[in-house]
Amino acid sequence: MPLATPHYLIDEAALDRNLARVDRLRAASGAKCLMALKAFATWSTFAQIAPHMDGSTSSSLNEVKLGREKFGGETHAYSVAWADHEIDEAIAQADKIIFNSIGQLERFHEKAAHLPVGLRVNPGVSHSHFDLADPARPYSRLGERDLSRVEAVMDRLSGFMIHCNCENDSFDSFAALLDRFEERLGHLFERIEWVSFGGGIHFTGENYPLDALAARLRAFAEKYRLQVYLEPGDAIVTGTTTLEVSVLDIVHNEKAVAIVDSAVEAHMLDLLVYRESGSVAPDAGPHRYVIAGKSCLAGDEFGEFDFPAPLAVGDRISLLDAGGYTMVKKNWFNGVPMPAIAIRRKNGTVELVRSFDYADYVTSLS
Repeated sequence: MPLATPHYLIDEAALDRNLARVDRLRAASGAKCLMALKAFATWSTFAQIAPHMDGSTSSSLNEVKLGREKFGGETHAYSVAWADHEIDEAIAQADKIIFNSIGQLERFHEKAAHLPVGLRVNPGVSHSHFDLADPARPYSRLGERDLSRVEAVMDRLSGFMIHCNCENDSFDSFAALLDRFEERLGHLFERIEWVSFGGGIHFTGENYPLDALAARLRAFAEKYRLQVYLEPGDAIVTGTTTLEVSVLDIVHNEKAVAIVDSAVEAHMLDLLVYRESGSVAPDAGPHRYVIAGKSCLAGDEFGEFDFPAPLAVGDRISLLDAGGYTMVKKNWFNGVPMPAIAIRRKNGTVELVRSFDYADYVTSLS
């Protein structure tokens, strides 16, 4: 009997295809890859993912602890700003700690002096299709831009984190950014032991020139004699996860609208944040519907798609790419039932690994 909807469905075979590309990149480039838990933190999959990675990286104390407890390998601790009450625990859980500003570095360096310490540096250039997600946007708070200030604290640092890519599927664009980094920061790269280029490089995408990326990273590492890190998150789970929903009703108001047992704001929030449409496959046929959620938000729409046959109440729809930056953002808006989490194993069986009920909704509030 099929699982009730809504649920997120993670496909192990698809995940393996992405992880094979991670293996190729690590072997050919010498770069280390850390799982970015800000993008995907469904730890039921970590047993499959972790053997292909070198550890995890975080954006908060909770993610540091999850990486240490559930993922293993190196645990890198980064936050835009560490609070006084959490810094000791973050340091205790971390193998490396990265500060976002010189102010934070000066405040907490003595506590972290026994660890490799990094600083986020903002080179002022980036690749992003969205101003909202652009780390180099005007007045950005993400990383230090004044290199004279960075040079003054180099004796306290073993590495840099430079995260300036967002959904960058172009090797040429990344290579051009790396050239700019070298022009501006090359004299500092010679004084550190490691550098992380963060995430946002979609090297698991179809037809991405993986060998060219590997060669460029290896050449960079050999030139400056340092260890390169990447922090893929969305790239690990691209094309692996769907949000499975069912049609509850069909209404007509100039267009046919199919209402499903999910909600965009609650279960695929990035579609609203970035004003994008979701996707289905094959999205072809003579019958066109707006697929809408059941919340009270007027704009609760996953998108408008074509289907080969008319939709009816009870029909199932698979909404694609529901892994990266999706499951980590799910919420209880309108009290809409939280999607369960299921995994399609390599043998084709579907296993329910987590479900949520009214008690979970109640305990999320007070």
